[in-house]
Amino acid sequence: MNLLEQLTKVYKNLASLGQAKLAMLAGAAVVSIGLVLAAGIMVNKPAYETLYVGLEKTDVNQISLALAEASIDFNTGTDGSSIDVPVGQTGKARLYLAERGLPSSANSGYELFDKVGSLGLTSFMQEVTRVRALEGEIARTIQQISGIAAARVHIVMPERGNFRKAEQVPTASVMIRASAQAGRESAAAIRHLVAASVPGLEVDGVTILDSAGQLLASGDDAENGAINRSLTAVQTVQSEVERNIEKALAPFLGMENFRASVTAALNMDTQQIQETVYDPESRVERSVRVTRESQKSQQQADNKAATVEQNIPQGGPEGQANGPQSSDEADKKEEQTNYEINSKTVATMRNSYTVEKLSVAVVVNRARLAAMVGEPADQAKVDAYVAEMQKIVSSAAGLNVERGDVITITAMEFLDHQLLDEAVAGPGVMEVLTRNLGGIINALAFLGVAFVVVWFGLRPAVRSVTGGGASANALDSDMGGLELPDFSPAAGVGGPGATLMDGFGADFGFDSTDDLLNAGDDGDGAFNRRVKEGPERRLSRMVEISEERAAKILRKWSAEKEAA
Repeated sequence: MNLLEQLTKVYKNLASLGQAKLAMLAGAAVVSIGLVLAAGIMVNKPAYETLYVGLEKTDVNQISLALAEASIDFNTGTDGSSIDVPVGQTGKARLYLAERGLPSSANSGYELFDKVGSLGLTSFMQEVTRVRALEGEIARTIQQISGIAAARVHIVMPERGNFRKAEQVPTASVMIRASAQAGRESAAAIRHLVAASVPGLEVDGVTILDSAGQLLASGDDAENGAINRSLTAVQTVQSEVERNIEKALAPFLGMENFRASVTAALNMDTQQIQETVYDPESRVERSVRVTRESQKSQQQADNKAATVEQNIPQGGPEGQANGPQSSDEADKKEEQTNYEINSKTVATMRNSYTVEKLSVAVVVNRARLAAMVGEPADQAKVDAYVAEMQKIVSSAAGLNVERGDVITITAMEFLDHQLLDEAVAGPGVMEVLTRNLGGIINALAFLGVAFVVVWFGLRPAVRSVTGGGASANALDSDMGGLELPDFSPAAGVGGPGATLMDGFGADFGFDSTDDLLNAGDDGDGAFNRRVKEGPERRLSRMVEISEERAAKILRKWSAEKEAA
């Protein structure tokens, strides 16, 4: 029977059902198809988990655009302030958004007072709300600085009390997410901004740190701040030298064929030098001082004899004035000239760093060197290439042999597909099952619903609809040409009941004279014996031979009886 004949029979069978039964059958088919489609959609729909909640509209729009660019599926909550992503995509989505500084307005400002009612609000709650609002506003302002992706502010306000001897001062700490250079450059400005925004807060009471945990600025620990500045300077110098080496070697080696490491020793000591230089050749006459002194003296002695009369007071003889005489005269002149000599005072203060020593180590993939050298790749050619690379690296890194800088270049075999990076183990079986547990449950539920609908809904409906004429037509098509046995007693060949058995046996391919034992023939088709039995025995043999065929005949009789 070809396909066209089968379709024709199906059409005739459906046409014989009638409009009511066809409508019921079509309704059952539509309901079944709808249930199957709905269950399939629910199973294939991925499970979502919350990415962010309590977002502002601007953040929702920016995050939606960013996720769409990254081809990450997402759903926006009904309230318009939350975003959901498929299970397993949360970490990827948050890292992607963090690189772009989203969400940028996660802090709440003075709009907190719009959501807080004044009725029943204690003074403590009012103070906490005020501090939260102030923190949010300051964080928003900090995020407006170029290079600052995100900021979080914590302010500790002093508690007011009447019995406190020492007055407490407010303090603040700020965590920012920014590049190392932007964080260092903005740390001082952020400290002054926060100090000016909080009453009574000094600049020294503000601490700044970045998302990596490095202290950028702190007022009460100058030593710790100096250490962090030193470490930052060392890391900056090392990174800069490594980048210069990579720029020099990458064009002909490739980034995956070498690794460079730089160690820098810096001198971060603060120096203050003051020196005075005199120029003796450039003298200038400043003042002249001249002193003149003249001295003149004269002396004459009496010429008296030494007698007794000289011992008589006021009664002795007067002496004669013709004794010896002496005179003395002296002139003195003193001249003093003062000269001004040019002098220069130089004061030098060094608060930077000096590079004391650089150590550079470069490891090159030997396979890449062999490919560059060509066949045969002898050691002499490899050493020549290494020497050339050593010159290139020395120039790129700015090495100074007199300073004691050291450079080492070595050719080694690199690991395949794993250049110094550890292979990341894939997720385990339990982790995969845990991630897809929702989908597995949905699939099992879908199968269960489909089985229940088909087995307990569609199957009985089709059976009830096609129980009448459809069954008879189907049986006619399956048993085409079969005669219904007649159980009414009639005389004829074989005695009473022969017609009954003949008709029923004809349905199974037996004639009236054949024995039912023909069904048990051997491989050659010959019978061992032929036995004449009664109608009941022959009927039981027919049922044993084919229960399904006998059941179809009985259902056909029942349908004809109901139709009559």
